[in-house]
Amino acid sequence: MNDVRAKKYLGQHFLTDSNIARKIAGTLSETAEQVVEIGPGTGMLTRFLLERSFKRLVPVEIDSESVVFLKKNYPQLNNELIEGDFLKLNLSDIFQGEFAITGNFPYNISSQILFKALDYYPQVTEITGMFQKEVAERIVAGHGNKTYGILSVLLQVYYETSYLFTVHEQVFSPPPKVKSAVIKLVRRTDPPSGLDKQLLFTVVKAAYNQRRKTLRNALSSVCNMQVPLLSEWSVKRAEQLSPEDFVRLTKNIQQLNHELKPSF
Repeated sequence: MNDVRAKKYLGQHFLTDSNIARKIAGTLSETAEQVVEIGPGTGMLTRFLLERSFKRLVPVEIDSESVVFLKKNYPQLNNELIEGDFLKLNLSDIFQGEFAITGNFPYNISSQILFKALDYYPQVTEITGMFQKEVAERIVAGHGNKTYGILSVLLQVYYETSYLFTVHEQVFSPPPKVKSAVIKLVRRTDPPSGLDKQLLFTVVKAAYNQRRKTLRNALSSVCNMQVPLLSEWSVKRAEQLSPEDFVRLTKNIQQLNHELKPSF
């Protein structure tokens, strides 16, 4: 197929099925104009993304061997190809305005990619692509589900999530030991206003770090759960709260912190 070796330490599993690649490229909205592709590898997905004729397509690849291959085989990228670590890039320096994210994501950093996307939430309109099936299911899980966790809550506060289709191991080289899935996240048109995003992250992570405890105990380091305003949630556990519940809880803590703040 090519002379690029898949490197285990980079979590590389090259997609070999052109039909799957075409379907992933087709998951991006017609309105998408600027797109970053993470981990293009040997360019199987890149080929179909180029056919979409986006205003800008910026592949980001950390593997120098893959970069050489891509430059040779996809000269139409017109110097947009970035050799580097996506997690270390300042995306606002690369893109003016909004952009979408796609890719056959390296499974060993897929959660970190999503947390980084949240940092750029005002610019990231949608995220589509391939994840380990277990992670994909966690992202789209509803509250009360045993797979519902930190990633589910934080992403669903800001994005509508959809599980699109499952992908078999044999369409990769080398085949991973797990099944994969393609999902799509579309930024909500009604994001929570006046929400302290950093406090939301703190509340959700504190709730899940001690998920067997009631929120009164799990969040004791974040706020005083004896306050009547928060009693609605105090005896519940993290997985029982919907993303909307976590938003309301965080806003209540914001309000309490403001009221308790000493004035001089």
